[in-house]
Amino acid sequence: MQKISYSRHRLSPLIIQHAVRLYARFTLSYRDIEDLLAERGLDISYETVRSWFLKFGEPIANNLKSSRPTPNDIWHLDEMVVVIRGKRYWLWRAVDSEGEVLDFFVQSKRNMKAALKLMRKLLKKQGFAPAQIVTNKLKSYHKAFRILGLTAGHIDNKQSNNRAENSHLPVRRRERKMQRFKSPGSAQKFLNIRSITYNSFYFQRYLIDRARLRKCRAEAFGVWERAGATA
Repeated sequence: MQKISYSRHRLSPLIIQHAVRLYARFTLSYRDIEDLLAERGLDISYETVRSWFLKFGEPIANNLKSSRPTPNDIWHLDEMVVVIRGKRYWLWRAVDSEGEVLDFFVQSKRNMKAALKLMRKLLKKQGFAPAQIVTNKLKSYHKAFRILGLTAGHIDNKQSNNRAENSHLPVRRRERKMQRFKSPGSAQKFLNIRSITYNSFYFQRYLIDRARLRKCRAEAFGVWERAGATA
């Protein structure tokens, strides 16, 4: 893991990490976090919280990403519309069958080239080809898979793709809280940090008992602290 330097910051790295985690994990604004910290006697402006997130969010997320286990080989792909400065963009998204966010990217088009770019990015990042891919009925996926020569089973049924559809809901809530994204680049950067944080604290709660949930949460917080470790 990359060690992170907090030099020239007067406050403890633990406070900075806590503020970054709150913004990345929950549907909160910078001003909400300012109020939460003030409740604990910390006089920190929302602009300071914003600068912390922009500076430390990405390196912490990169460290979290390196500690994640290998996802399974059933991938769900989907795309959703986001409006940025009055223009429609498409957020292409991939998750595995357990809800782990694999990757996503913001594109101006919903066509074969965009689907091909998503798949190439996924294959390079994951290092293996899936055994099964679930998508909606968009024909661009079929063309992209043929070009790549994928032999994975392909299910193009919207009802079978609820896993990907549901994964869009937290993004929608976040989009409303932020009063829409300001640019494709900032949306890509923020959602990258947010998705990796989401993965670290996501548990299939219906499969585990309360004792196991407490243990999983403790492990997740431990991983976060190591990801934000000082140099």
